[in-house]
Amino acid sequence: MSEVTNRGIAESDVNGDGVIDIDDKRLPLVARIYGALVLLNGIMTAPAIVLSSAHAAREVIAGRMHVDFMDLTFMLTAADTVLLVVNATCLVVFGALLLRNKRKHAARWAYTLIPLTIAEAMFSLALQGIGGNLIMPAIQLVILVTISIVADPALHEERRLHRTLRRMDERDNYWDAVRKGMLGRDQTGKGYISLDFFNVFWLFLIGCVFGLVVETIYHYILFGEYEDRAGLLWGPFSPIYGFGAVILTACLNRLWRANPVAIFLASAVIGGAFEWFVSWFMEVAFGITAWDYTGQWLSIGGRTSGKYMLFWGVLGLLWIKLILPWLLWLINKIPWKVRYSLTTVCFALMVVDCVMTLMALDCWFTRVSGELPDSPITQFFADNFGNDFMADRFQTMSIDPTKSGRA
Repeated sequence: MSEVTNRGIAESDVNGDGVIDIDDKRLPLVARIYGALVLLNGIMTAPAIVLSSAHAAREVIAGRMHVDFMDLTFMLTAADTVLLVVNATCLVVFGALLLRNKRKHAARWAYTLIPLTIAEAMFSLALQGIGGNLIMPAIQLVILVTISIVADPALHEERRLHRTLRRMDERDNYWDAVRKGMLGRDQTGKGYISLDFFNVFWLFLIGCVFGLVVETIYHYILFGEYEDRAGLLWGPFSPIYGFGAVILTACLNRLWRANPVAIFLASAVIGGAFEWFVSWFMEVAFGITAWDYTGQWLSIGGRTSGKYMLFWGVLGLLWIKLILPWLLWLINKIPWKVRYSLTTVCFALMVVDCVMTLMALDCWFTRVSGELPDSPITQFFADNFGNDFMADRFQTMSIDPTKSGRA
């Protein structure tokens, strides 16, 4: 035991068999307080939503309330209600795990709740636009990301290892891992890469740039013209490809040793479904049409097609077999001294860019809808990011407010 503790590992991290058990290390008090709050919130919210929905259903059945079930706004509201119930239920489990100090399981549920919270914010955005309705999902998202970083045993062990190596001044194991590209690998052997916040963020960021470059070159070769295909107000970023990279990685991570044909088919289906969803969301949230594949082979509502599903299949195969190992090697080149601080700064800048872009799109939508700026914020965007600026920045997009599902 003394040898273990001399190497910088706390005795509380070692069980009776002498095996390091990070899940036994207690979470910070603030995390457990948050767990109690989300537990209470989930317990109160889920039943309230279910009872409210049941009451509305009875009113419709009794004929006292008329509902057009094919109306886009109704369908979005119904989907949002189901999502709220699922999110609240997951919060109950998550809060209980935090209170019971189940670090490993709490981290897993945090990673589950992050996309659910993002989806909840997206539905709220599609129904109500940008406003106070997005404050709580944004706060919850920040807290979930923070807890996932603090609670994740893999990241905790990585930080502990860094401190130990620094105290011992023995970097041989670290540099050997860097040379072999093993840092960030899934140590369980079930997948290729460890899906923690650090790896996922850098895959997203690199995917944003890589996808934009590929699409710009492809368009130039095909049509002989340069077109600005960026997806954010500032920088060479296309978040569609960033999210696509993360989704492909998450879905194909355990298939990295599978038959290339299986990887290709899975990538084609996943990529086509993702492209369809992005097109649909942009239309219902902002009335935006960024691409239209109507008339192409296997076109599905003009949102995706067989041609681009084949592209996604090839991209996914190249991604998981060739590009991902190279990116992992590149990510490992980030020095230890700036590893987390650089990630934090870049993440903050990306959040600002994304939030400003969404607000600019929302104000663009309201102006095209015929509404005049009615607040300092909308006037700011009208002055600095007016219709001409937006049309020039987002050259592939066109807005038709009648296509949106705003309530």
